[in-house]
Amino acid sequence: MSDLATADSMNRVAPRILLVVENLTTRIRTARGTVTPVDDVSLRIPTGKAVGLVGESGSGKSMTAFSILRLFPTASAWVDAGTVIFDGRDLTRLHDAALRTVRGQEIAMVFQDPATYLDPVLTVGEQAAEAWASHHGWDGAWAKAVEALGLVGLPDPAETARRFPHELSGGMRQRALIAQAIVCRPRLLIADEPTTALDVTIQAQILDLLRFLRAQLGMALLLITHDLGVVAEMCDTVAVMYAGRIVELGPTERVFASPAHPYTQGLLASAISVQQAQEVTKAIEGAVPDLHAPPPGCRFHPRCPFVMPVCRTEVPPAFQVEHDHSSACWLHDRSVERVAR
Repeated sequence: MSDLATADSMNRVAPRILLVVENLTTRIRTARGTVTPVDDVSLRIPTGKAVGLVGESGSGKSMTAFSILRLFPTASAWVDAGTVIFDGRDLTRLHDAALRTVRGQEIAMVFQDPATYLDPVLTVGEQAAEAWASHHGWDGAWAKAVEALGLVGLPDPAETARRFPHELSGGMRQRALIAQAIVCRPRLLIADEPTTALDVTIQAQILDLLRFLRAQLGMALLLITHDLGVVAEMCDTVAVMYAGRIVELGPTERVFASPAHPYTQGLLASAISVQQAQEVTKAIEGAVPDLHAPPPGCRFHPRCPFVMPVCRTEVPPAFQVEHDHSSACWLHDRSVERVAR
């Protein structure tokens, strides 16, 4: 085999899968009863790749991220079913002490509001050092913290490390929070709406930083956002989530060019394009359902322009549209009679 053919063969080898989420279901006890914000969710994240999880507010994106690490914002939430396999280990079966060794060291998380997640009484250097020390001890922790602050682009990191969060701008605080997350060089970074609280210019800088860190550290990225433009720019694969379920999954370019699920089609039709002068004339009617009383069958059927009788009663499986592209919609089942409402 020629060198050129060998190189081409190597380029076509699929990257190793780092994280496999299979049939993940999470429930929360509330005063109104039990809700299921994550319902039978499955997705894969290859080593070094970026996966976008997109959908409207209330679709279950953040709770999916919390479920991966069992890092719930409320004690009344729990993983009820499914598996989360990270590098061969099922995180859902790990006891708390073992799971703490994974959090921060192998999988880290960045949240959308640094003002909430940075401790106001500790310097940003102390907080990054503490993140390192929790896994490796205090020896050399300060040097690692300063190194991480420099890696995320903070000016004069040795001096910035001695500053408190309130002494930094919003963009600098977000960089400090990212430094705290990557100080241990995790293999997977989960970024939950990391640019929501920032102005447009700073948003672009943070996205550039995440792209740089992926290349520099070779880490995978799970990016949670409602911004389709961010997904198009940053992600290799996109998972579209609606009312707790993944409704479409596939390569970003293919999904955006040929969306298969009516919900994805509606999201893209209602998005504003900076490349096209046309006004947005379409919007998805209705709202995300109350998960205390979700509709039967396909949860999108009350808002879907293509609803059929089967949609109202049966939950659609993930039909394969193309290779690596699936859609949970009865329109892709050739055995279903096409009867519109």
